[in-house]
Amino acid sequence: CIVVPKLSRAATGEDCVASLVRELEGAGLLVERVRGVPAEFIKLSASMGILGRAASEMQMKKLTCIGMELQFEWEQVAAFVRQPDGSLFSWRERFTCFRYLIYGIVNKTNSEISLKFDDKEFYWKQNESLLRRLEDEGVVKLVFPLHEEIKRKQLLRNWALNWHDFTWQPIDEVYSYFGTKIATYFAFLGMYTRWLFFPAVSGLATQLIDFGSFQWLVLPAFFIFVISWAVFFLQFWKRKNSALLARWGINYSFAEYKASANELEPIRHYLSIEREEEKNFDDAPAEKRRLQRNEWSGVLLRIRNNAIIVLGIICLQLPFELAYAHLYEKTETEALRYVLTALYLVAIQYYTRIGGKVSVILIKYENNQGEQSSADSLIYKVFGLYFMQSYIGLFYHASLYRDILTLRKVLIQRLVVSQVFALCNASTPSV
Repeated sequence: CIVVPKLSRAATGEDCVASLVRELEGAGLLVERVRGVPAEFIKLSASMGILGRAASEMQMKKLTCIGMELQFEWEQVAAFVRQPDGSLFSWRERFTCFRYLIYGIVNKTNSEISLKFDDKEFYWKQNESLLRRLEDEGVVKLVFPLHEEIKRKQLLRNWALNWHDFTWQPIDEVYSYFGTKIATYFAFLGMYTRWLFFPAVSGLATQLIDFGSFQWLVLPAFFIFVISWAVFFLQFWKRKNSALLARWGINYSFAEYKASANELEPIRHYLSIEREEEKNFDDAPAEKRRLQRNEWSGVLLRIRNNAIIVLGIICLQLPFELAYAHLYEKTETEALRYVLTALYLVAIQYYTRIGGKVSVILIKYENNQGEQSSADSLIYKVFGLYFMQSYIGLFYHASLYRDILTLRKVLIQRLVVSQVFALCNASTPSV
């Protein structure tokens, strides 16, 4: 949907919005103009053929029936895996095709075209995107995808408003509508929520039940139970994740292949060549040693970069943490302590942003095999960075003063200030 300002009905002549609608229809899109109260909405739709040809021009990668991701070809549509609901493209893929179509409308003439909107006149240059130009001129206010109303209501009824079994989630429908990552995220949250029942019951029993002379064994037993629970949960989640990927027909072992469109039919020939290369590889010890060196150098680079992140946090944040702990002890009023904690958390947020930028720079110098490996490396670094910068101050405070009551006050104040920051961020409208 494209949002443009609403013109008065008394306006005469063709404006740039009418030119945009004509160009969109020329690109094969179905256009519906809806006049709202604050603005005018241009709703777009397209046939499957238009989207398929757009995906081919974009060289979109899609999963085939043999488990490999190849460049999409509209003429070979039967070779590609469909969504669980039978549709060819997911909601995200359709949105990508729509963006390609609407932003791909350019001025193919040999001269500039004059466009008007109200009393404003500007020129559409050669080989310039019409939608980009209208956005720069302030004519197009917003471009956003519309939900499929039937699918949205179905998910709302079966998922968000399902009070009979609130732990059940339509993961297959979520995967079909939002994609793999969103579905995996909610599948993890659902399993994690159900598994939290066991440590919750154990924690309540530890606090409420008096074990008498065996009370000294309760906390060590609880710690061992929680650690064992985490190990079991991780292993069962790996199993469930693999089962979901297999059910959706996703095989990441083949996803790293950069296959081209002409590899769609001669798959068997490709695999035979691969086996021949593996045979020749076994007879080439020098090549094997070179690849092993590259592999180990990549591992060492990741270890070095992780060490840089950890040592950088410790060395740079240690004086800051010591100064905060000293000022906190010297401050007498609670109000000033809350102000000091607020300043501390703001500084930590800036430290986290700087560390994230440093992590991105370090990843560029790693020998990662593919985008997935780079994404995993970034996740590990950012998670470690966030964890250390969020909790290392508590360890400093506990080891420096060794006062459990003071540590309790620090935790309460940090929690209160963090919630206030979260509410302020949630209430601030995004521009």
